[in-house]
Amino acid sequence: NKIKISAEFTYLNYLAHQSGGLTDQMFYDDIFQSNRHRNWFSVNWLLYNMQADYSISKKTTLSFNVFYLDAYRYAVGFRSNRVDQIDSFKERDLIKADFKNIGCETRLLQNYTLFNLDMVSLIGGKVYFGKNATAQGPGSSGVDADFSFHLTDYPNYENQSEYSNPNINYSFFGENIIYFTDKLSFTPGVRFEFIQTESDGYYRDVNTDAAGNVILNETISTNDIRKRSFILYGIGLDYKFTNSYNLYANLSQNYRAVTFSDLNIINPSFIINPNIKDENGFTFDLGLRGRLNNTVLYDVSSFYLFYNDRIGFVQRALNDGSVKNEKGNVGNAEIYGCEMLINFNIDKLLNLKSFTKSNYYINFSSIQSKYISSNENGVAGNEVEYIPKINLKTGLELSFKNYSTTLQYTFLSRQFTDATNSVNSDLSGVIGEIPSYGVLDFSCMFLLKNIQLECGVNNILDRYYFTNRATGYPGPGIIPSPNRNYYITIQYLF
Repeated sequence: NKIKISAEFTYLNYLAHQSGGLTDQMFYDDIFQSNRHRNWFSVNWLLYNMQADYSISKKTTLSFNVFYLDAYRYAVGFRSNRVDQIDSFKERDLIKADFKNIGCETRLLQNYTLFNLDMVSLIGGKVYFGKNATAQGPGSSGVDADFSFHLTDYPNYENQSEYSNPNINYSFFGENIIYFTDKLSFTPGVRFEFIQTESDGYYRDVNTDAAGNVILNETISTNDIRKRSFILYGIGLDYKFTNSYNLYANLSQNYRAVTFSDLNIINPSFIINPNIKDENGFTFDLGLRGRLNNTVLYDVSSFYLFYNDRIGFVQRALNDGSVKNEKGNVGNAEIYGCEMLINFNIDKLLNLKSFTKSNYYINFSSIQSKYISSNENGVAGNEVEYIPKINLKTGLELSFKNYSTTLQYTFLSRQFTDATNSVNSDLSGVIGEIPSYGVLDFSCMFLLKNIQLECGVNNILDRYYFTNRATGYPGPGIIPSPNRNYYITIQYLF
């Protein structure tokens, strides 16, 4: 009765025929067009997981979580820097990545009393080992999903590389909830991280003259190790005024490590700054949540997030006169705003007895963002990438006996995709503005004994829009979102 063991096995395999990205002009001309019909993407994913929980006593629980991943991700296709360039039907660019990762996390949860105060303590640790391998080179000139290298056919192909990227991560963490009263609780936390990333491999440096003759073809080997260790702190505060509403606040440090997988792949759409380094910062939030007479549920909060050495894109003028998108540490940025979620129980508000359940909800956020300092020209004062000022989701849910239906509207204001806040796109389609868009969706569900029928219409108004400019596969360029589409699902419940 004290031990519980569970195991999971997940298998995923798919092959996707990709249409590639679009430039702005191509998007506005025809979102269904494609000149990348030789692009393919394949994923094979095997994930093993085992969990064990041991109840040492009524107040003490020990848990283990062990996982192992064996996967690969292959992509082949024609992807020049000019998205609107017609396929040359020459060799394709092939990128193969293999992942073998194993890790274990252990947690000890303890309930106890100290100085007449009730407390809950959590301590734990995580060990992670990863061995990822990437290779890039010439693929076939065919149109099928051929993921084999053709090095002998194209010995002077310039985007050739092969790397092994072993990773090691140790972390130890702990947090403690202190209940000063039945209403006030305080939670400090700390986490120690050790991260080691390695890169061992080579890349080919191939230069040609104006006539296409090879004037340089050399192999450059690299062996690099990056080690870093640091401590992250965080605190949380929660005060319950009544059982109906409470005030909460949190302050925590943030960290994002750069991996060699960001650096090893050669991408025609952008270059990597060789001095790119990790991001760090902190987040603060303050909010109030609760309910009013069981008719209105709400959660209203404000937050402030600071980025130090935020990673982003800028346009860089090179010595040969060309301009390239460069990915690197753009500058220090701040993001702040307000968020709210309000759910109205309509049948209780209006005393409706015809509906089993009826709700109207609003999920709204207003966010401001800007780069407060940067060593790059024309960046300080700009908005941060992919941060819409307005994000709204609102909808109506109605249920009656075995039938339910939902109507939802989503609106996002415009966003920028690079730190220079470019409005117009470049030839690659990677940078430029993402215009504002609104989408209306409808769904319904009907249950008849053991059969459940679900159907719906997404993008009812048939709006043409996009949410992302992909830097790699399935792009580069604009990836159009689906136009009006329908679905139906039938389930048999045992």
